Amino acid sequence: MRENQILLNTPTIEQRADPWVYKHTDGCYYFTASVPAYDRIELRRAATLQGLRESEPVTAWVKHETGPLSANIWAPEIHFIDGKWYIYFAAARTTETNEGLFDHRMYVLENESANPLEGAWVEKGQIRTRWESFALDATTFEHRGTRYLVWAQKDPDIPGNSNLYISEMSNPWTLQGEQVQLSTPEYDWEIIGFKVNEGAAVLKRDDRIFISFSASATDFNYCIGLLSASEDADLLDPKSWEKSAQPVLTTDEELGLYGPGHNSFTKSEDGTQDVLVFHARTYKDIQGDPLYDPNRHMFVRPLLWNADGTPNFRQSVRQI
Repeated sequence: MRENQILLNTPTIEQRADPWVYKHTDGCYYFTASVPAYDRIELRRAATLQGLRESEPVTAWVKHETGPLSANIWAPEIHFIDGKWYIYFAAARTTETNEGLFDHRMYVLENESANPLEGAWVEKGQIRTRWESFALDATTFEHRGTRYLVWAQKDPDIPGNSNLYISEMSNPWTLQGEQVQLSTPEYDWEIIGFKVNEGAAVLKRDDRIFISFSASATDFNYCIGLLSASEDADLLDPKSWEKSAQPVLTTDEELGLYGPGHNSFTKSEDGTQDVLVFHARTYKDIQGDPLYDPNRHMFVRPLLWNADGTPNFRQSVRQI
């Protein structure tokens, strides 16, 4: 393997799937992700992106022993909204016959401390949606004074595992008004193993809003697609959003990165450049269920842009 391939293949943080990095106004980066045991939510804080690797994780919250918050704690995200910190995550219920797989609902934690690694995290409860069904990967963003939630959920009347939805919010844990379907798995690259759209992340640049999302099974077929809309569009109108006909990031066997997905976006340390954060494995073949393979690692790349104003995920991943 060439030296540049080794560098491109080196994780920023190992064994952390669904990585979420938030750069706060205090200049620090705050990091959270799914831990291999799926039993808790950890936070890290550092002045630099690379510093997150060596920073000491702090446990913010631990799963319940029983009930709907007792299994498979997935894909936490940390956000700062109206002077408070919030963590969005998915959790399932453990029963005697079910280990909580694909029984997830979305939940929110709140912390009033200036530093979210301190103070108490208060459970604000479940985000209630149109259906009481498999739901996960909530992310939130603000646009022109309105706060929105984007999430993945199973519609009982649609074949498949999860679709993407958007709704306005009345507060950081409550939806209001219409809940709109943005995307369903329809292309061949979205339905390998499972029919999945999940793991949304929002990025605004110039006059456009982008939503990246992940598709297919969580093995080497996992990949990233992209939705885009004009900043002037009605974001609750599905016709405002255009979906990429092809995935924007897939397995790169030459680099040895397999199943890239569930990304987030942050900013460079000087605040001038967008940064792509994603997880991937460094090998193709997996023993057993991919969900329980711990070696999805966090990778970080400066995000490159095409001349037409769209993000270039592939070239971003291929640069050192």
